Amino acid sequence: MNKLSGFLYTGTQIAKIERRAADIAGLDSWTLMQRAGQCAFQLLQAKWPKARSLTVWCGAGNNGGDGYVMASMAAQLGWAVEVIALGEPSTKPARCALQEATQHSLRVAPSLTAASPRGTVLVDALLGTGLTRAPEGDFRAAIECMNEQARPVVSLDLPSGLNADSGGTPGVAVSADLTVTFVGMKLGLQTGRGPDLCGSLVFDRLGLPGGAYDEVQSVARLIEGDWVARLLPPRPAGLHKGGAGHVLVLGGAEGMSGAARICAAGAFRVGAGLVTLATHSSHSAIANIEMPELMVQAVGERSSLARLFSGKRALVVGPGLGQGAWGRDLFAACLEQSMPRVIDADALNRLAEEPARGADWVLTPHSGEAARLLGCSIAEVEADRPWAVNEIRKRYGGVCVLKGVGTLVAVTDGSVWLCDRGNPGMASAGMGDLLAGVIGGLLAQGLSASQAACAGVWLHASAGDLAAGEYPRGLVARDLLEPLRRLVNRSCDVDDQ
Repeated sequence: MNKLSGFLYTGTQIAKIERRAADIAGLDSWTLMQRAGQCAFQLLQAKWPKARSLTVWCGAGNNGGDGYVMASMAAQLGWAVEVIALGEPSTKPARCALQEATQHSLRVAPSLTAASPRGTVLVDALLGTGLTRAPEGDFRAAIECMNEQARPVVSLDLPSGLNADSGGTPGVAVSADLTVTFVGMKLGLQTGRGPDLCGSLVFDRLGLPGGAYDEVQSVARLIEGDWVARLLPPRPAGLHKGGAGHVLVLGGAEGMSGAARICAAGAFRVGAGLVTLATHSSHSAIANIEMPELMVQAVGERSSLARLFSGKRALVVGPGLGQGAWGRDLFAACLEQSMPRVIDADALNRLAEEPARGADWVLTPHSGEAARLLGCSIAEVEADRPWAVNEIRKRYGGVCVLKGVGTLVAVTDGSVWLCDRGNPGMASAGMGDLLAGVIGGLLAQGLSASQAACAGVWLHASAGDLAAGEYPRGLVARDLLEPLRRLVNRSCDVDDQ
């Protein structure tokens, strides 16, 4: 088995890689099918060593062929195996796999109604990467049947009903306990519904040579810890606080100071030398008491901001900004600045109302804010998160961070990066404000918008995992501050931390 690949592909790109493998190494589809079935069966045995019976749902394509291979292997070991075939095999390798399966006296039922699942483990080999619409008819019924059973489910390549490219589910989808994916990691497994549906995820390239991948550009890449570490080298002994960067955080309308204070703390904990909080006069004193390192400036109107922008390396606007006149005026002043900026929270809502473009900013929407920026529904964003993050970047410029499961970062060169860190405990108030501060702190230290966004997302999510440990429920944003400080001081890959 291979470590999860750092490259993420669409279904179409996987097909190109397989054709390339056939051209340069003679690895035809039948060979790959045999390897895939063998790989998946060995993993099934390792995960459920007491299993001795199997029910395999097979579709008509090569995904179904993988299932027939698994069924044959189990039958050869004396397992009780039944196969539920939804359609005749439509490819030559799948027909070969079915022919081999029938030689082992397997029970093959032609439809769902002709058999009830008896296996202690169920295998989903229905659709694979071929999904283009919501499953219907027997396919829908088969998926619903699998999900109703109190037995483990293994999905081959990806859970049926999940879109390999987007992570969306246009209809019902299999909820697997184990997903074994082949040749290349599919983007849809790592974002949207993918992480919830795939259960444990194992990747195997099936012995394809590296040359098979050379001419296929991946649709996205994983953000990895060793890359982040290289962006944060040890500091020179003579560094002073001004050299470590000065961040201006603008937010905290009346009665909404918490978000801005969390944001400021995030900037400090990733190494910013100075942080100034420009906030509403009603709570400037409490902010300074809570965080004496913070410089706090009460702001009453737009004209008082001019001198605050001077000397700052990065600006974060939005946490607790509010939707009133105070926030509107301050956001308008920020649009006039040329320094690197992070646009978050209420500032994103302002941007949706009054669209503008920026080459040097980082936008950090969650799905609701992304929907407002795009003028669509949250459901449309979640149905195709890769489309949403790319479209926001195209419309508004700069870099876009689409937060959520499998956070996506669309950067200035048009590429997309994905963070596979984080946990459900991070679904709590203040986490997004903290991320905005982290990115702002990295911008102030000289990282580019693309670097700061990718590194900030990875550091924030990794700190969340360290803080959560085995107990993610009840996690709050401030729990991440100390892990953040530890992470930015490591000069090695922290993937195993």
